[in-house]
Amino acid sequence: MDAATPQNAAGAASSGDGAGIEAVSDPAGADHPPRAAAGHRLSLSEVHSSIAVPQGGHWGRRLLAFLGPGYMVSVGYMDPGNWATSLAGGARFGYTLLSVILLSNLMAILLQALAARLGIASGRDLAQACRESYSRPVGIALWLICEAAIIACDLAEVIGTAIALQLLFGIPLIAGALITALDAFLVLLLMNRGFRFLEAFVVALLIVIAVCFVIQIVAAAPPVAAVVKGFLPSGEIVANPAMLYIAIGIIGATVMPHNLYLHSSIVQTRAYRRTPQGRREAIKWATTDSTIALMLALFVNAAILIVAAAAFHGTGHQDIAEISDAHRLLSPLLGLGIASTLFAVALLASGLNSTVTATLAGQIVMEGFVHLRMPTWARRLLTRGIAIVPVVVVTWLYGERGIGQLLVLSQVVLSMQLPFAVIPLVRFVSDRRKMGDLAISRPTAAVAWAVAGVIVVLNLKLLYDTVFG
Repeated sequence: MDAATPQNAAGAASSGDGAGIEAVSDPAGADHPPRAAAGHRLSLSEVHSSIAVPQGGHWGRRLLAFLGPGYMVSVGYMDPGNWATSLAGGARFGYTLLSVILLSNLMAILLQALAARLGIASGRDLAQACRESYSRPVGIALWLICEAAIIACDLAEVIGTAIALQLLFGIPLIAGALITALDAFLVLLLMNRGFRFLEAFVVALLIVIAVCFVIQIVAAAPPVAAVVKGFLPSGEIVANPAMLYIAIGIIGATVMPHNLYLHSSIVQTRAYRRTPQGRREAIKWATTDSTIALMLALFVNAAILIVAAAAFHGTGHQDIAEISDAHRLLSPLLGLGIASTLFAVALLASGLNSTVTATLAGQIVMEGFVHLRMPTWARRLLTRGIAIVPVVVVTWLYGERGIGQLLVLSQVVLSMQLPFAVIPLVRFVSDRRKMGDLAISRPTAAVAWAVAGVIVVLNLKLLYDTVFG
């Protein structure tokens, strides 16, 4: 594990900044690593403040120290769940839903910046803040809702990884789903090597995904004018129930509720000074990190839809919604023999990456809401086991078609969980009693509440259409 130097660890927190973190200074003025205040547990205590942050020198060195958490968060924005919704959207509606991907990514940039701000300014992750602010019944309800979101995300990872294993190695879906349980040991190995090693693993797989799609975009050669037009909002998205269903699925697949809990915790792995100025600088660098990383996520999500639109929408394959069908047709339609293999490799990398972040998010949520600690491998096997069961049952009963529908449904379920994470987050970062001078401004709060309102309205619309046809 990376060790922070005493000088880089943290200074004293000012009273009233809501940090909940104490730091002591000896007579010589040397800072000591932060420790939990009475009654407060450090988030991810085993890696808290474990990565040194240089206090002087070129600004690039400080930015480099903060690069990492944003890329881990961005994994959730390009996990296998995104593939199903983006493939279906591109094949059925061409480039129209690119505007939804852009909108959801802009929402994600704002919300992840708020999550990072909460963690850095208050010294608490979102789960801890909810536990402290709400009654026990409300806290338990929020915990259960968040666990449901993590299981839905895990469901998408199981499906995506199982499909990738089938496409690359011919492994049956049920066997592939069972194999995914072994990733608990991969996560355990990475965690034991240190947090920087974990981040490097994630970034390496992100590079693999991005390279695969760069090649496919070049091969697809989409019309630039149609792509640009697709990024402009269209009223048809709201008016067409089928398009709206996919659009909300895209939002659910892009803005992940558990990512807000994850980001508010892992930004605290940096040993920035726990002073008002130190926190302010940490927020700046952490926001820069997540914004850059989420622009990569925007490219990948848009690339999936663009490739699907270019390959399927105008060639009589508008009913393509299954990942396996897309894999089978990509090479002949794009005229590139390696296109299908690249597609499957990127899918496998996406599934493996999502495993890491979902495991961390599960730990953060369980420890923050109910102060329950489980060994990482046990926690991973439990959530993965819950996710594997419906995959095995649906595959057994309905085959690959049922799996594709289950994948899209998992993303809609994720979207339904979003308000229960977004509303508390916006409330907390707007509260000066919790955030002190680092609370967001009124204009930023207005935008954040507007985003929360859009999410709530879209989910109510989806619920109405689902219930009343």
